Amino acid sequence: MQPHDTLPYTELPDYSDAERVARSEAFYQAIKTRRTCRFFSDEAVPRAVIANAIMAAGTAPNGANHQPWHFAVIESPEKKKALRAAAEEEERAFYESKGSDEWLEALAPLGTDADKPFLETAPYLIVIFGQRKGGMNPGEMKQNYYVGESVGIATGMLITALHDAGLATLTHTPNPMKFLNEVCDRPVNEKPVMVLVVGKPAPNATIPVHATIKKPLDQIASWL
Repeated sequence: MQPHDTLPYTELPDYSDAERVARSEAFYQAIKTRRTCRFFSDEAVPRAVIANAIMAAGTAPNGANHQPWHFAVIESPEKKKALRAAAEEEERAFYESKGSDEWLEALAPLGTDADKPFLETAPYLIVIFGQRKGGMNPGEMKQNYYVGESVGIATGMLITALHDAGLATLTHTPNPMKFLNEVCDRPVNEKPVMVLVVGKPAPNATIPVHATIKKPLDQIASWL
């Protein structure tokens, strides 16, 4: 290993095996209640909750510690309205002509369509960008590495943090997404990855039965 500055790694708790098993089971029981929500309340959520969740996401592992992500948090009704209008235009094109029959068939059990009212109802939209260029310091334009993988991990941690705070989320991925750079005033070298809709579920919110079906352990893992 090349010489580099180091610090002792002392923050990780030293649990017993029994405690590790119990904590992992408790976490699974908690996280398996996470659902994608399409029916949001417009009830306000403290901005500090969103800020803390984003800071948690910012601790994600990433290429060369360049932290190649940006989280644009949209609160204003005007921005939400503009984003919804542009997103629904792309969604209509997808459902009317761009989407393959196989893709539309796969989406059918989820009940999705081109209408996205949650983009205006929810208190927050977090638009997640991957940065092709950047670095550790403001203004740098160094090459970033493993951008897709890094942003994907950070997004997963963001969703988990928001769920832990009792908030519902929805990952929305209109295609193409370049309009998000303009809506969020982000540079062209940043690639929009998704819109994360965040808030409390509406009192009458429902979820598709299809979405509750998860593959068992023996289908998603192997022990070698």
